[in-house]
Amino acid sequence: MQETAKIWMNGELVDWADATVHVGVHGLHYGTGVFEGIRAYETPKGPAVFRLADHLQRLHDSARLLYMEVPYSVEELRTATHDLVRANGLPAAYIRPISFFGYGSLGVHTRGNPVETVIMSWPWGAYLGEESLAKGITAKISSWKRVGPNVIPHVSKATGIYLNSMLATTEAERGGYDEGILLTDQGFVADGPGENIFVVKDGRIVTPPLSTSILPGITRATVIELARELGYVVEEADLIRADLYLADEVFMTGTAAEVTPVRAVDDVEIGVGDVTLELQRTYLDVVNGRSDERAHWLDVVEVSVAKV
Repeated sequence: MQETAKIWMNGELVDWADATVHVGVHGLHYGTGVFEGIRAYETPKGPAVFRLADHLQRLHDSARLLYMEVPYSVEELRTATHDLVRANGLPAAYIRPISFFGYGSLGVHTRGNPVETVIMSWPWGAYLGEESLAKGITAKISSWKRVGPNVIPHVSKATGIYLNSMLATTEAERGGYDEGILLTDQGFVADGPGENIFVVKDGRIVTPPLSTSILPGITRATVIELARELGYVVEEADLIRADLYLADEVFMTGTAAEVTPVRAVDDVEIGVGDVTLELQRTYLDVVNGRSDERAHWLDVVEVSVAKV
């Protein structure tokens, strides 16, 4: 992670090195936090944050499912994000808002613990490697199952849930693969550790439904909308691992991963297909401001009134 000048923390911009908390914070011990991954892109109009309000609303929704109240409104967090992007002076950046229960009691309950809210930003390239967008990645079906919908609220982008993801990613990397793919207890395809998954078969695009304990990804929703506008049939349906092996194309989506082809699953070669690359080009044109049709998704940061 490349350090930048400032971090927004509980209402003010502080120096990167000074953005610290006590080791007794509840979120560190019990995973009681919620977060977002957001990208700002360098566009002809300046740095622009992709679907910022949608991400910040999901942060609030995630918090509600953990009985947590974020002490800043969506609009206040939007302003804070703009202030941070200006302060760090980056034309493009990854942005990480996070709210978590802070220092107080260390019982499992959260009564009396304050809610800390922080926004970080730093330069971050392709999440799965610089060549991944063109050449695709390899994936392994994980031995770890996706957490069930009535175990932890999977619709919440909660920090503790990502222990499940960390185990799958680590297992895949130790086996020589780029990423993992998680199945449900029933054997249906769920998602990647940090990505939603899509299959292309006979010109149709299929993605697992929310009932498979997946996060309702904002990039996922974006790609579904763009694909339908391009004329593709997109369906939500249960998939099994054989559907991945027999697919014409497989790709993953996410804020960090963007639209990444999966060229092989469990050493079964799939390759990188034209549908995936078309969707990838369309998505990257939108987020980089090269397409006017989705300009409302880009929250342009006014950099001429920099705050320090």
